[in-house]
Amino acid sequence: MDAEAEMLLRYLHGLREAMIWKLDGVTEHDARRPLTPTGTNLLGLVKHVASMEMGYFTAPLGRPSPVPMPWLEDGAAFNADLFATEEESRDWVLDFYRTAWRTTDDAVADLGLDAPAQVPWWGENGRTTLGRLVVHLIVETARHAGHADILRELLDGAVGMRPGNDNMPEAEISDWHTHVEELQRLADEFL
Repeated sequence: MDAEAEMLLRYLHGLREAMIWKLDGVTEHDARRPLTPTGTNLLGLVKHVASMEMGYFTAPLGRPSPVPMPWLEDGAAFNADLFATEEESRDWVLDFYRTAWRTTDDAVADLGLDAPAQVPWWGENGRTTLGRLVVHLIVETARHAGHADILRELLDGAVGMRPGNDNMPEAEISDWHTHVEELQRLADEFL
């Protein structure tokens, strides 16, 4: 594997780890609980990102999916890739995500970044390369990792990039309360 592919996969791996870290220490109830008006929840985000990853690095590259994804088929429940069913445990979702990782990593190693790809759901712009798919996946995973950051903070106040590095300024809880109060005061100036 060339240096560019290794670099891209290193960034992707960090984002993948951030996604699953957001589930650490969260109850099954809280992992599944909808926290936005559209039903966004932590476990559903992980299932969605895994589905995206599996979807982009199988059929568009002419490779079979090692896991069926009935939630993406016609007739599936509304928004079915963004929540885990009763039968889809947290462990199942995490195993599915790790299978998607291996599928992507194997495709990059086997085919290289210049390999052609055809993404049917991109329409006439669907002809692309595996390298572009990796970049697309990094962007999408980063976007959803940000969603997961916010959901986790709403659940229990936990924030950060990864264990041992929250990437937040050092502050006491009282400092954050004062900061939020000041931001609210500033916003209220525009009522």
